[in-house]
Amino acid sequence: MLRPLGAVVGIIVALSLLAQPALAEKKYGPGVTDTSIKIGQTQPYSGFGSAYSTIGKASAAYFAMVNDQGGINGRKIDFLSWDDGFNPAKTVEQTRKLVEQENVLLMFDSVGTPTNLSVQKYLNQRGIPQLFAGSGATRWADPQHFPWTIGWQPAYRTEGRVYGRYILAAKPNGKVAALYQDDDYGHDYLNGIRDVLGAKADTMFVARQTYAPTDPQVDSQLVFLAASGADVFVDISQPKFTAMAIRKSWDLGWHPLHIVNSVSTSVDQVIRPAGFEKAKGLTAAIYQKGPTDPAWQGDAGLAAYL
Repeated sequence: MLRPLGAVVGIIVALSLLAQPALAEKKYGPGVTDTSIKIGQTQPYSGFGSAYSTIGKASAAYFAMVNDQGGINGRKIDFLSWDDGFNPAKTVEQTRKLVEQENVLLMFDSVGTPTNLSVQKYLNQRGIPQLFAGSGATRWADPQHFPWTIGWQPAYRTEGRVYGRYILAAKPNGKVAALYQDDDYGHDYLNGIRDVLGAKADTMFVARQTYAPTDPQVDSQLVFLAASGADVFVDISQPKFTAMAIRKSWDLGWHPLHIVNSVSTSVDQVIRPAGFEKAKGLTAAIYQKGPTDPAWQGDAGLAAYL
């Protein structure tokens, strides 16, 4: 994900300065020297969440660009991005190594709600910035209890409210079925929709099914949801499962208003594996420019990203 150079560099400059209580005495904080700033990250380079590994690769390319442009106040960024397989236990292990052995200044844009949650308390207790957590969970906006954590992407609950308003406009008397991940990620989206539907939520929702990130497939959940007779399908799932849900809905001959959450709108990771014909008619709120989406060909920002 390409972020504005000034915004990211500005925050890192501020953090590196805070880590230097007495510049004249050369007393730098963790990960900061006269010539470098060490930054850590965990990403699912392996496992079921590997679709998100592009974020880690883009982060590495971004910091390489910063270094090519002279770094930050003469300091080059030493960026360590390690695989956690989207496994919270592995996230804890890798994060502790990055903090305690590599002495990183901060953790940058590590991906995942359960993974970031697994290290949030640890990082805050140690005063290590959890910068731009790669998740839209509402819990990242809690400076009173976790002042060292800041999220980046739009809040899932806010996006859920957008879908709720759309449902009321497009299908005010619709029957709604939902597939969602059984954690903060899924519940935030669902709560956002319920915020808008209000008292109508209990009657409009006719079926709900959950899945776990480690599940091999979601076919049985789709069979149950299709049998409910719902004409609105809210699909709150990660890319792998979204592609499965699109294919299974087609195979079952179930063609509701299919709303897909923004984290699963990649052409390469979702639409292509599901099948372009089967994905026709999907509805989603998108805040990113998809690198493989023909709609962005010729866009200056995408050209810079590529």
